[in-house]
Amino acid sequence: MGYRVVDTDEVEPTPDRPCELRRIGTEGGLENFALNRFRAEPGDQIPLAYHYHTEQQEAFYVLSGTLFVETPDEMLEVSEGGLFVADPGSPHRAHNPEDASKAVELLAIGAPAVSGDAEAYDPDDR
Repeated sequence: MGYRVVDTDEVEPTPDRPCELRRIGTEGGLENFALNRFRAEPGDQIPLAYHYHTEQQEAFYVLSGTLFVETPDEMLEVSEGGLFVADPGSPHRAHNPEDASKAVELLAIGAPAVSGDAEAYDPDDR
């Protein structure tokens, strides 16, 4: 059996990211899915530019604030307590707009826990 308790406030933010990213799943020793905590101030991207995943299903659970997610067809607003899910091959760009009144905080869950499956997406190439 194995158990771990992680104080997510003690996990160091990942450097050189467009918003605060704490890889809390890595610190917890998770192997089957990725779990990250984000905090994005107004104007920040979460976590990458417009992209899609080739293998990974990705979910964003909003802890506080409102998350905006651009897709090829629409702009979605995900309020506190809401969940956004993107299946593999589904382009999206999550962000906190410049005119937002406060930061947005969320948990990002990705499964399977793969690295390097994020592909850039250019909406002008549709």
